[in-house]
Amino acid sequence: AKTKCSGRGGFGQDRGYGVRNSGRFSERSYRGQRNGGGYGMGCREDYPNSGGFLYSFFRGFLCAFSELFAGQLSGINFDKYEEIPVEATGEDVPAPISLFSELKLHPWIEENIQKSGYNRPTPVQKYSIPALNAGRDLMSCAQTGSGKTAAFLVPLINAILQDGPDAQHPPTMSHGGRKKQYPSALVLSPTRELSLQIYNESRKFSYRTPIKSALLYGGRENYKEQINKLRLGCHILIATPGRLIDVMEQEYIGLKGCRYLVLDEADRMLDMGFEPQIRQIVDLSTMPRKGERVTAMFSATFPKDIQVLAQDFLMPNYVFLAVGRVGSTSENIMQKVVWVEDHEKRSYLMDLLDAGGQNSLTLVFVETKRGASDLSYYLQSAGYEVVAIHGDLKQFEREKHLDSFRSGATPVMVATAVAARGLDIPNVKHVINYDLPAEVDEYVHRIGRTGRVGNIGLATSFFNEKNRNIARDLMDLIVEANQELPDWLERVAGDVARFGTRSGGRGSGGNKFGGTTASKFILSFFQVCKSGS
Repeated sequence: AKTKCSGRGGFGQDRGYGVRNSGRFSERSYRGQRNGGGYGMGCREDYPNSGGFLYSFFRGFLCAFSELFAGQLSGINFDKYEEIPVEATGEDVPAPISLFSELKLHPWIEENIQKSGYNRPTPVQKYSIPALNAGRDLMSCAQTGSGKTAAFLVPLINAILQDGPDAQHPPTMSHGGRKKQYPSALVLSPTRELSLQIYNESRKFSYRTPIKSALLYGGRENYKEQINKLRLGCHILIATPGRLIDVMEQEYIGLKGCRYLVLDEADRMLDMGFEPQIRQIVDLSTMPRKGERVTAMFSATFPKDIQVLAQDFLMPNYVFLAVGRVGSTSENIMQKVVWVEDHEKRSYLMDLLDAGGQNSLTLVFVETKRGASDLSYYLQSAGYEVVAIHGDLKQFEREKHLDSFRSGATPVMVATAVAARGLDIPNVKHVINYDLPAEVDEYVHRIGRTGRVGNIGLATSFFNEKNRNIARDLMDLIVEANQELPDWLERVAGDVARFGTRSGGRGSGGNKFGGTTASKFILSFFQVCKSGS
């Protein structure tokens, strides 16, 4: 039986491809009865022509299901997440939820949440989803890996489903004879990889619904494919700012139907110099003004330039959400800072990799593209299974390397910070800062690659004289996260406070992190993780 959901012209309850009928999709479903999560899948023997179209279709369907939902949330430590402090401020902040069932979501998205493995919302989801469901603008500061992508996609997709197909601005023909799409929702992100991850999450939460997501990011190799998919229809558009402007100038995209705007990793977009492009997009005469759209900004930090952006893009009564201290690190991450001279780094790195074992994913951060290439080549020559990711690689190479790392085929990845920002790799056990960044905010983003969604993780950072400028901030983060603080780091931080970054030097004795000590420390960590304690 079909039921019509609340809201104008809601989507029908059948899950197959449909035709428009009285403002909703009618029941023209695939052959076979729906059974559990699929379209009534039968075994191969059920189909006499098992090598033909029908078998190929169902095989592709099952592969797509596996791709979207397999192993996304393994090892979640939700109980640990309950201890994270949350501060929500603003005028009449909507009450947080404890369970997804409290939200009265569209049944289709409820089902996809269950398929995704979320048994209850994370802290950022508890507050963000009710706020966005209520049509409130939102500024959310949460640690990377806190479940923030679902925090904006769930209410966004739910609203589109409840509003129904008639709320979508219909495509038009541009002056150049191109079919122009008008998405209901726009998500801006800083990098190709993060955009792709958001796109896949959007596909997951809109699985077996009529909602279509499209993806736009820079690079020549996938441009035609992106445009061809875009022309098939677009309710939700995920894009990097520069590529979106290019496509809009070619009149493939219009924004006058955009009712939901999300800026993900807004601080990173500003760091990368995207503020002019972001303002160009948001200030377009055809883009609905604030108050006519729902706008959400997500950022791990809340510096002055982000505050200014929030004032310009959000309604004055926006909800401000801070999950944990803004710019802090997670207690789920065991942090170790060790003094290592530059000429000793490769030796100590290999000690850590040997101690970690072959089945644990390790992400190694370096500062430059050349450094990533050189270090990965050195490790490969030493017999390690390693891939690199940096800006000089072509997009298909980056995606190939990421897939190899995610699957565990190559358990070590050497990356630059820009290339790895925002990557969703759920099972990273160990992050190593081979080169520490110049800013402590970048340190927070880097180590956020482990300990994601409540998992336990480890972060090891190589520190030496070059890193004195962040000693004080690094010490404060470690103390706040209840981590062990090395005596030498406290002394260096004190020297910096008294004499500046060029004065003093590291103390003698106990500062180095010898191979034996490293091995014992890392082995004990993985024993703890394995036991689940």
